[in-house]
Amino acid sequence: MNNKTFNKVELLAPAGNFEKLDIAIHYGADAVYLSGPDYSLRNFSDNFSNEELPKAIDFCHQHNVKVYLACNIYPRNSEHDSFLEYLSFIGKMEPDAIIISDPGILMESASRIPHIPIHLSTQSNTTNYKSVLFWEKQGVKRINVARELTLTEIKEIVSLCSAEIECFIHGAMCISYSGRCLLSSFMTGRDSNRGMCAHPCRYKYAVVEELRPGIYMPVSEDSRGSYIFNSNDLCLINHIPEIIETGITSLKIEGRMKGIHYVASTVKTYREAIDSYYDNPQNFEVKKDWIDELNKISHRGYCTGFYFGDPVQTASNHKNSVNAEYLFVGKVIDKINHQKVSVHIRNKINKEDVLDILSIKNSSRQAKVIDMSDHKGNSISFAQPNSIVSIVLDAECSKNDLLRRESTVTGK
Repeated sequence: MNNKTFNKVELLAPAGNFEKLDIAIHYGADAVYLSGPDYSLRNFSDNFSNEELPKAIDFCHQHNVKVYLACNIYPRNSEHDSFLEYLSFIGKMEPDAIIISDPGILMESASRIPHIPIHLSTQSNTTNYKSVLFWEKQGVKRINVARELTLTEIKEIVSLCSAEIECFIHGAMCISYSGRCLLSSFMTGRDSNRGMCAHPCRYKYAVVEELRPGIYMPVSEDSRGSYIFNSNDLCLINHIPEIIETGITSLKIEGRMKGIHYVASTVKTYREAIDSYYDNPQNFEVKKDWIDELNKISHRGYCTGFYFGDPVQTASNHKNSVNAEYLFVGKVIDKINHQKVSVHIRNKINKEDVLDILSIKNSSRQAKVIDMSDHKGNSISFAQPNSIVSIVLDAECSKNDLLRRESTVTGK
């Protein structure tokens, strides 16, 4: 075992808003990454207002969870003064680190808020140990290395450098080099390097001949069209030992724009896998429950990315299909008694439905809806999205458990 693996690896989860933050912590994240309304690469996630950010950071620290604040855009000259004001604001909130891509922002951060550690974003395309040594001299504590690296290359970087190394283990992959894409700017005027990506890599493409406008010819054999830029999602649940034994400090889950079902499922699964490894490294086995759980959430097919140097794993997903075995239908917001709970409904639930319960304890389990009542106590046969109802199940639930049912739709 690498010397750096004696310190337990960190599980780093996305937190796009307060609800996702609460769920990430509840299901076992060691740290979360989030952002304010500006200066991050996910401006279309809910994010936190400047009023909410200090509360979010306090909430994390109350639960002994670290919080890293993303400020990883590449700013323009016109944003310089306002960003300096934002740095002062960050310094007062005292997150556990600030995530940066731009050298200018890094320089100002090191000068103006030296007490806040600096983490370097994967957007900075760090692909070799010499680059890591350079960033160490600039005061960077942690580096999220380029997604294009193999585990062998990452292990070499860890062995030759003192900076902490972070990498992605699950989530959406970008067709562009370390996520620095120009397609969105070119096609929609929304700069992906400034947090406004329109995800044109997911669009359906075809060829049109100049003299035959309106006649679309697929550029692959798939009759649905061609998704020449689309990639599968990353999933490394089968490779936890290899990843930990490289000496990587932090394992990061992508997805600040994903919902709480995704956050709960991924955090719970990787939490269990990581803990299982440390409990008994020599006899670690991948549990079928973990694979089953990750298949229950929406994904575009899974791959291992660049980590093992297999070109098949980074080939385009021409079908652009979204697979989700289960539909998220509600979150338990309060436990009334042994089998009765108050639920915030997200998708329609019917009396007699058989639901799947996701909780922090054990594997998911099934339960039947025995009875439902509205906020006035009237018995109802179904509940619509955005309502809060009381539900009696034939199994016990707890606060922040998620309810879902088998999905009948799998497709685009």
